[in-house]
Amino acid sequence: MVRFPRHGGKLPPDLSEILNRMNEASKRLRNLTADIEYTKVTVLVNDTSKEKGRLFFRKGKTPEVRIEMEQPGSRIILLKHNRAEIYLPKINQVQEYNLEQKSDLLEEFQFLSFGSETAELKKSYDLRYLKEEDLDGDLTAVLELIPRKAGIAALFTKIHMWVSEDSWLPAQQQFFEPGGDYWIARYRSVKVNMGLSPSTFELHPAAGAKRVKMN
Repeated sequence: MVRFPRHGGKLPPDLSEILNRMNEASKRLRNLTADIEYTKVTVLVNDTSKEKGRLFFRKGKTPEVRIEMEQPGSRIILLKHNRAEIYLPKINQVQEYNLEQKSDLLEEFQFLSFGSETAELKKSYDLRYLKEEDLDGDLTAVLELIPRKAGIAALFTKIHMWVSEDSWLPAQQQFFEPGGDYWIARYRSVKVNMGLSPSTFELHPAAGAKRVKMN
């Protein structure tokens, strides 16, 4: 692949450099907050839906994630210890999911999030550097990931990841489904190592909330 210098004479990073930088960022990362936007595109009916909210992430042996969706509807998603809880304030209900049987899939997708070791990423995906792209003023390196494992390939034929060349953390991910549909996760206003309280990763539903086991 012929690589041409950017403005100022600097070459774009190659795949090895990108992965090394991502590893360095992973070692420094303890927690993270970001604005998040999910875009789901259903190709057959030409339908696009969007959700916006806030993401909280804490690195650990078992990473913890809290997503507060604000638009178009309010809900809180908590992922920790192979369990998921979804709180729906409008009906004051907490839906509980046991994810132990899907722990392998969860672990695979944790490699795509923040604080991932790229050595593990390479075990599960064939990686290819595609290009550099300016993403709303943030210069990013775009990677293509092709799943090696059947369980992941059944869900996504490929994944594109935009890695910020400032933070070396994901700025955007695009997941391509076998049927042609896809969805995009976009992260903005990313802040790292802000000293999040442990209570961030707990649900605090309103009094009288009903809990429902979904599996």
